[in-house]
Amino acid sequence: MQNIFKYIVLLFVVASCKTKQVVVAEQAAKETDKSSEVIQKHYENKLVFQTASIRANANYEDSKQSLNINADLRIKKDEVIWISLKFLGITAAKAYITPSKVSYYEKINNSYFDGDYTMLSNWLGTDLDFQKVQNLLLGRPIDDLTKEEFIAEVAENLFQLKNKKNTQIEKIFAFETGNYLLKKQFINQIVKQRNVNVYYPSYQNQDNNFLPTGVNIVAKDKDEVKIDVEYKKITFNEDLNFPYSIPNGYKQIIID
Repeated sequence: MQNIFKYIVLLFVVASCKTKQVVVAEQAAKETDKSSEVIQKHYENKLVFQTASIRANANYEDSKQSLNINADLRIKKDEVIWISLKFLGITAAKAYITPSKVSYYEKINNSYFDGDYTMLSNWLGTDLDFQKVQNLLLGRPIDDLTKEEFIAEVAENLFQLKNKKNTQIEKIFAFETGNYLLKKQFINQIVKQRNVNVYYPSYQNQDNNFLPTGVNIVAKDKDEVKIDVEYKKITFNEDLNFPYSIPNGYKQIIID
């Protein structure tokens, strides 16, 4: 169960003659213009809400186990992400995520984690914060794309942005060509040979907000982990509670 939280809450790129130099410069300019257009069009899809409640089913699979769990996600935009996981109808774990910390506990091993984003950042290979985790759940790029340079191309009928050459981390973001909604985001730690591929099967327009119908995650490290989450019901702007307290007697998880 500890691994499920780690993956969910995250629970997340000289020419030889003058003529050739001109061609390369023109091509680079076209790539920059196109990538800027894709980024601008994507961010025109606004998410306007105060709270969101998401009921979901999740399938988790690694080399040792396969689980089907129910998930209840509650979001107070830019402030709190609350997650409750149920297995066989019984609450098995909860998480409480804010801009300043990540906290969760799980009942199987009577253990809990309470700390900052260092663990998730080290695992994913990119600096994580609350906004990035929230974006991951809502079908938005985990990074602010306006702060990086990308190469744009069309692949598999999607607009695809790749970060410019980076020997440490490769990033790819792919968008639908019709409405520029995010279809997948891929982060690859090349040296460490581990990566995360996040895919959004489809979207729904609810209350003028485009949200994914679910999210599929494949993470590869020493093991391969697959998480398929289907959003069954989404409601906005309800009065939500975020009950969370670590039970007495639980053992703290210390991560170096």
